[in-house]
Amino acid sequence: MENITPPMPAKRALAALDQPAPADIGPPKRISKKVRAAIDAMVSGECKKICDAAAKVGLARESLSRALSTPHVAEHLRQKVLRHLAIHAARAGAVKVDLMDSDNAIARDRASSFILGLAGIQPDTAPSVNVNIDLKAGYVIDLTD
Repeated sequence: MENITPPMPAKRALAALDQPAPADIGPPKRISKKVRAAIDAMVSGECKKICDAAAKVGLARESLSRALSTPHVAEHLRQKVLRHLAIHAARAGAVKVDLMDSDNAIARDRASSFILGLAGIQPDTAPSVNVNIDLKAGYVIDLTD
């Protein structure tokens, strides 16, 4: 067999590997003040529906819905929700700890199980059951006297 070596790549192709990838193409896209206000109203819980948020800020429901379906606005909404949840996570943790001192036994049990689960101490979610039954399908005819 003959030993064939592949041709060497062009110098400009090798030079392209030395350049870092472009971080961001163009400036960040604009989100109008009304859309931002509608997002704030939805994240805070003031408005439960898109049509309520649109009416509150003076937009048509279709316009707000169309804006929310664009990637940069959807990402802005996601970031707002994550920030809102992160702020209230400490409060939710304090409520769970307070429930451990409750008079209700079920509430104490569930709060302690939840807190232990967060610490990594929890029972198996699907306990294994081992049943040994020697059962065969069909009829059994006993002919003993």
